[in-house]
Amino acid sequence: MLVDVPRLVTAYYTEKPDPAVPAQRVIFGTSGHRGSAFQKAFNEWHILAISQAICRYREEKKIDGPLFLGMDTHALSVPAMASALEVLAANGVDVMLAEGDDYTPTPVVSHAILTYNRGRKTGLADGIVITPSHNPPHDGGFKYNPPNGGPAETDVTGWIEAKANAFLENGLLGLKRMPFERALRASTTHRHDYLNAYVNDLGHVLDMDAIGGAKIHLGVDPLGGAGVHYWQPIAERYGLDLTIVNETLDPTFRFMTVDWDGQIRMDPSSPYAMQRLIGLKDRFDIAFACDTDHDRHGIVTRSSGLLPPNHYLSVAIDYLFQHRPQWRKETAVGKTVVSSGMIDRVAARLGRKLHEVPVGFKWFVDGLLDGSLGFGGEESAGASFLRLDGTPWTTDKDGIIPALLSAEITAKMGRDPGELYHDLTREFGEPAYDRVEAPATPEQKDRLSKLSPQDVKMTELAGEKIQTVLTRAPGNQAPIGGVKVMAASGWFAARPSGTENIYKIYAESFRGADHLHRILEEAQTIVNAALAQPTQQPAMASLSTIKENV
Repeated sequence: MLVDVPRLVTAYYTEKPDPAVPAQRVIFGTSGHRGSAFQKAFNEWHILAISQAICRYREEKKIDGPLFLGMDTHALSVPAMASALEVLAANGVDVMLAEGDDYTPTPVVSHAILTYNRGRKTGLADGIVITPSHNPPHDGGFKYNPPNGGPAETDVTGWIEAKANAFLENGLLGLKRMPFERALRASTTHRHDYLNAYVNDLGHVLDMDAIGGAKIHLGVDPLGGAGVHYWQPIAERYGLDLTIVNETLDPTFRFMTVDWDGQIRMDPSSPYAMQRLIGLKDRFDIAFACDTDHDRHGIVTRSSGLLPPNHYLSVAIDYLFQHRPQWRKETAVGKTVVSSGMIDRVAARLGRKLHEVPVGFKWFVDGLLDGSLGFGGEESAGASFLRLDGTPWTTDKDGIIPALLSAEITAKMGRDPGELYHDLTREFGEPAYDRVEAPATPEQKDRLSKLSPQDVKMTELAGEKIQTVLTRAPGNQAPIGGVKVMAASGWFAARPSGTENIYKIYAESFRGADHLHRILEEAQTIVNAALAQPTQQPAMASLSTIKENV
């Protein structure tokens, strides 16, 4: 199952996409353009076209500051970096590359953009991160972060996508490009110390003195990702007792335990992918991991093993809003519509407004930027939060600071986040949460994304009266790309994936596993009707099944 890296890189340079084939066009999903060179979905022509489209976008919006360019450790990232630089340099863009051609985590690029732009009104910086996140080794990814530092909004990605596809259709006519060696030597190509700029600033977002002073033993698995060279400097800078359990860099990621479907996937929220660190949990007071571009976190506690993302988000929110006295009283809690109702209950007890948005971290960007959101988190283990003084840290997901926050919580509270989550269940009840996935064609995904409240004919959900049917998020009234049905003690949401040909049903019950199962069955009935297919059980494993097996 290991990817043949030479063949993959050869396919990147030799295969040309056919824009008449939908799967071979530039497609910006939830977080950038992703695909495999083997399927002609992520090839040199894609990157050249997207890079030129970004240059055109910068010209139109008069973005003329530096562009911070980072990449992760996937095999296609280095070739894509070279292709992008050839275009950016030919267009006269000032590009900031990592010293020593090192890998750069997504949050580090966001941090660099915000740090540069602080106090500026003109000459603003933006960035590109070359990563398919935790996707399998054969995938590549390419995403654009505008001057707000976060994932680009739909209108921006739509503009870039359309221009890039136009370049593909006309054979790259109008593309500016120079040879890679010239691009490296260009006067507009600069080196930037991403690592120290980020590491030295961590004390302004976390109580690093408390972590170092508590002398707790920490473990981290970078999962072969872009932050692999960051953890030792963090430990040395702040005097942490930190063990890096694996420092291997290998584009096949052969050191991973395979995910639930037999794929290699660097997902720190997956019990399958995290088996090694889970097995080491008793060696550490708290341990954590991040995915390939270090924008997602996984927390392993001695008390509970790997915490489901919803559990940790609830604990993190409860802790932060009680231990950040400089945050404004009106600063709100940000969550996605498919995150746990436990967060709603915690926010209500804290007296904080809840800001519920569709899936996608881009919906948190403005709130994190202006400080109206203290925390933004999604059930897929992506989160970021404000600095100690209530100003922005990053506006993209940051896996590093939630990981280190688990150490701060353990140090300050004397108990790990798993124990603290059990406190919340005693206070609010213990929710049962699950997510199921099944294949869907692009046409079926489109139908599911356009469901309306009128398409939900039921009046009860698992024996309870339906209180609300949402197709728009309460926090910002943006379409959720599906439907969410809520009753007093349970809910479900159904939506198509933004990156794969599957759909997802999320469900939660505060009345136990049997009630959750009923909710999922009734949700499936609604989805089947929307997709106009025979009734069937979800075709893929559920998260709860995975957890039980592990």
